[in-house]
Amino acid sequence: MTVVSVYCVFASAEEAERIGRTVIEQRLAACINILPPCRSIYRWNGAIETAQEVPAILKTSADLSDRLMTTIAGLHSYAVPAITVWPVEKLLSTYADWVTDSTTG
Repeated sequence: MTVVSVYCVFASAEEAERIGRTVIEQRLAACINILPPCRSIYRWNGAIETAQEVPAILKTSADLSDRLMTTIAGLHSYAVPAITVWPVEKLLSTYADWVTDSTTG
């Protein structure tokens, strides 16, 4: 199995935890790391905006990444959530086994 990391940004830690718990319960991800809030500056509807957001990284298989992204997007409060998949070039085989066990039951 190929393991990937899925990077997301949420409106709050509560939203990240709620969605993270849901996708882990559904076995779409093995883990979510909810990071400290960050300051984001971005263009939205023609204006420059600034917001505090909460980044998170989820671990899953490449095979599940599309379903995971779709599920997160459906539960997310943003109209256009930032959800990206990052390849994992190297990892411990025992870690890969844990991700597999956690996402396949």
